[in-house]
Amino acid sequence: MSKPKIAIVVGSTRAARFADAPTQWIAKIAKTHADIDVEVVDLRDWPLPFFDEVASSAWAPSQNEVAQRWQKKVAGFDGFIFTAAEYNHAPTAVLKNAIDYAANEWNKKPAGFVGYGSVGGARAVEQLRLIAVELQMAPVKSAVHIAWGDFLAVRQGEKKLEDIEHLNQAAAALVNDVAWWAKVLKAARAADAIAGEAQAA
Repeated sequence: MSKPKIAIVVGSTRAARFADAPTQWIAKIAKTHADIDVEVVDLRDWPLPFFDEVASSAWAPSQNEVAQRWQKKVAGFDGFIFTAAEYNHAPTAVLKNAIDYAANEWNKKPAGFVGYGSVGGARAVEQLRLIAVELQMAPVKSAVHIAWGDFLAVRQGEKKLEDIEHLNQAAAALVNDVAWWAKVLKAARAADAIAGEAQAA
């Protein structure tokens, strides 16, 4: 079986976003993990409109062409790490919208989070965990929370994320957890597919 493929989803599209720093940092760490393949998925490259379909794609095929391509993209991954900016105690609208534009493609795959903001994006991450559960994902316990002091130091060029040891430790734990669950759940999904084919035969 091939290595699980993990997407690092950039959860902000603003011109002035901070997301590039944690994305590049967590991607570099994840790419050193021998058991997974890693790809950065930037929502700037997926100009999804605000959700305007007749129903979730779980119940009716999406009509929007970008949404159809997005669903195929999501389906090709075995796990996800999301960067999560916190706006008004919540994740970004663009990230929630992208999540809503897929459905079954998220199922039975792990989700991890790199949060940042006044309390390390903790409130946004907690909301994303609830969303992940509704989508039958497996949100992992480990997470990265870039608190305000570290955020400002990096934003102002005083530090780099790779220089902050407690964040490196959290990132390593997060990647290890996502990799473990991705491997296990990929094997389980493959077994289910084989069983389904046997029943249909």
